[in-house]
Amino acid sequence: MPKNNLRGVFVNGIFNENPVFRLVLGTCPVIAVTTSAINGAGMGLAATFVLIGSNAVISMLRNFIPGKVRIPAFIVVICTFVTMIQLLMQAYLPSLYEALGIFLPLIVVNCIILARAEAFASKNGLMASIVDGVGMGLGFTLAMVLMGTVRELLGNGTVFGFSLLGASFEPVLLFILAPGGFLAYGLLLGIINAISNKRAASKKHEEVKAA
Repeated sequence: MPKNNLRGVFVNGIFNENPVFRLVLGTCPVIAVTTSAINGAGMGLAATFVLIGSNAVISMLRNFIPGKVRIPAFIVVICTFVTMIQLLMQAYLPSLYEALGIFLPLIVVNCIILARAEAFASKNGLMASIVDGVGMGLGFTLAMVLMGTVRELLGNGTVFGFSLLGASFEPVLLFILAPGGFLAYGLLLGIINAISNKRAASKKHEEVKAA
């Protein structure tokens, strides 16, 4: 695949098809674990590791996996990488491992991972599949960190544990709770879609003007 196409695949996962804000996939961990920026970053990076690894293996095996069993085969591959990241985090980042809880093993059934395996890795070469995993993973991680930052800042007055709003700030505890997750997600989704629609309209206007 040409370098320009690889660049497009990478950028696509961050902006045009951001799994959280454009495709609205994987919303369960987005709401559940983003009570802090560090939790969001941890979940995002764990999912990125699984995305890159599973995309690479599935791409290499795509011509050997029978069509009738492709979904079970994909899940076995994904499970392998989820187990690896679980054991690594449990050994070296036990506090983050405990904070992410059940949502770490649930990466196995995260629709972002399986969707990229089915829609991209099973149909494209190794390098393109790795780049897709990196782009989608980075887009997911950025979205998780943004959600965690907003909720932690409004709910605690901190970001990554560092106080930003001072002792006089009165935290809005709602944002640390589940309803606050839905509220923050809805607000960010609306803002990002409004910006995207404005950019698309501006681009269309320029194309019409140029024609």
